[in-house]
Amino acid sequence: MQAYERVVMLRQHSIFKERSMSEYNPFDSAKARFYRAAQKLGLEEEIFNMIVSPAKEIKVNVPVTMDNGTIKMFEAYRVLHSTYLGPGKGGVRYAPDVNLDEVRALAAWMSLKSSIMNIPFGGGKGGIKCNPREMSTGELERLTRAYITALGTEDIGPDKDIPAPDMNTGPQTMAWMMDQYSRLSGRTVNAVVTGKPLVLGGSLGRVEATGRGVMVTARCAMAKLKMDIENVTIAVQGFGNVGSVSASLLNRIGGKVVAISDISGAYYNANGIDIPAAKAYYEENGFSLENFKGADPISAKDLLTLDVDILVPAAIEDVITKANAHEIKARLVVEGANGPVAADADDILAENGVTIVPDILANAGGVTVSYFEWVQNRLGYYWTEERVKRRADRVMNKAFDAVWDSAVAHDVTLRTAAYMVGIDRIAQTIKLRGVF
Repeated sequence: MQAYERVVMLRQHSIFKERSMSEYNPFDSAKARFYRAAQKLGLEEEIFNMIVSPAKEIKVNVPVTMDNGTIKMFEAYRVLHSTYLGPGKGGVRYAPDVNLDEVRALAAWMSLKSSIMNIPFGGGKGGIKCNPREMSTGELERLTRAYITALGTEDIGPDKDIPAPDMNTGPQTMAWMMDQYSRLSGRTVNAVVTGKPLVLGGSLGRVEATGRGVMVTARCAMAKLKMDIENVTIAVQGFGNVGSVSASLLNRIGGKVVAISDISGAYYNANGIDIPAAKAYYEENGFSLENFKGADPISAKDLLTLDVDILVPAAIEDVITKANAHEIKARLVVEGANGPVAADADDILAENGVTIVPDILANAGGVTVSYFEWVQNRLGYYWTEERVKRRADRVMNKAFDAVWDSAVAHDVTLRTAAYMVGIDRIAQTIKLRGVF
């Protein structure tokens, strides 16, 4: 086939048009980076089109009986991006601003994460437009069951598409999903979701898996950049599961975490924050850092531009854009969140000497241990937490080395190299499996 030579130029892509921060679209960022990696690979146009296009997009409107007796409609999505490497895999988030483009981007990134980790999953993602903070436990359960019923056994399943936790969902949500799918199937099907409670077939080590992956890849990057963990300062944006675990583990291996944040604001202590105390306060204070006394309050915007060695954005998408990229002082950015750096900021950061460990590598510890959970469910045999962590660390280290070596060989950033590694493995699989 003819080499892929007709990729749309990046500067012509909509992500590079003048627009406000509120208009940033994570799917634009994802597509722009796909284009760049495809150019570097010289990928055939036909194969590129197969890789970048979602395989299936589902939008449903589900009715839920609220506690006051009224019936409310909720808009929900599931995007199956790719199944070339195996069944789709990806979380389900509950948030008021969930939209189809966001879910598309997250599903595409899941395809690449699985490929980079060299595990037999494709990519998928789901979301429900709702405000879970304003809903009771009973309403959330009925919403979850309605969502799974709407998707049905045709669209999800252990050999088709496997949901997992994401923003505002967790083990209890997965328990409801597993139970509802099992009811539809007429039998217990543990492997239909991952991130379940241990008693229902969850895996030890799953809760901290994503944050642990951030720590492991940060440690790998520091070794390559000859940064001494005992002498680095760290700022972590976001103190949910990923951010708090990342902060804890980076602190545990010797790093000084000087700033943390959550929805209540950001907090800074030049002498280092007592992370165990911060975690305890966060949990005791209704999962909020509001009024935390172990650091001084600063603006969330200022946290990103602190003069620190390592920045871990572990909250939401597109918090670093061309508007503030010039102000980033960290030497190393490790993306705990999905898409925290917009595509139009990549070149600016690279020119300023900032190394980025991209999301599709840095936070892929979650999908790695999700894969381990799926394997254990299928085997009916469960591993110790030590074995899970050891195997996950080995997968993460190997993936980092593959991306680093590709970056050096092709003289590209780690992000472009990660996309190249992920896309190339999917492309090879497509060619070997064939197209009819």
